[in-house]
Amino acid sequence: MSTNLQGRHAVVTGAGKGIGAAIARRLAGEGARLTLLGRQLELLQQLANELQAHALVCDVSDPRAVEAAFQSMDPVQILVNNAGQALSSPLERTSDELWQQMLAVNLSGSFYCLRAALPGMKAAGWGRVVNVASTAAQRGYAYVAAYAAAKHGVLGLTRSAALELAGKGITVNAVCPGYTDTELLQRSIENVVGKTGRSVEAARAEFARHNPQGRLIQPEEVADTVAWLCSAGAASITGQAISVSGGEVMN
Repeated sequence: MSTNLQGRHAVVTGAGKGIGAAIARRLAGEGARLTLLGRQLELLQQLANELQAHALVCDVSDPRAVEAAFQSMDPVQILVNNAGQALSSPLERTSDELWQQMLAVNLSGSFYCLRAALPGMKAAGWGRVVNVASTAAQRGYAYVAAYAAAKHGVLGLTRSAALELAGKGITVNAVCPGYTDTELLQRSIENVVGKTGRSVEAARAEFARHNPQGRLIQPEEVADTVAWLCSAGAASITGQAISVSGGEVMN
């Protein structure tokens, strides 16, 4: 699949590892010029060196930091809002701090970056925004109410922005992966092992069973979907939630 992004300036948030790094590599392979945003400079710079990209440290939950980062770079044609966090807690033990953190990073961060990227896209008359949400944007899961609420919010943001920008050559879509084989999932597996005494293999299988295909999603599968949504062939696809979940969620 060729998406022909030669020369397009793409910003990927949360790009240092996992899905974000896979997306960055995929877009670079299609010729995009990349700016990588994240909170850990060492990881970002390693990837930036590999891809001949630019790395910027930025906490997307801070609107002033986001504005400063976007003002320091060339106009953006492609924005991939991938930065996110997933913390779990039973409802009655979900603190105000956890609730606000999930909203700030997963939802507000996507909004701040979208707002900052829009002037360049509007000036170009062309833009692609892909919000990496989750199947938790499409259904609920126990013990992650704050995370699921934030990701549902990302989907609402996606749909509203898509309608507002539909006549301006800008598409806005969400990609909703199921449980994906990343460092983030590995931490969740370790948490299950620590709390339940299960083996790593049993905990991993528990996550994989949510996927009707009986496996974990690979980051490169998510990256391929993002790259397609950025292509000319997806120009009529906007306001959609593309579930990359092996059939766990069917719209």
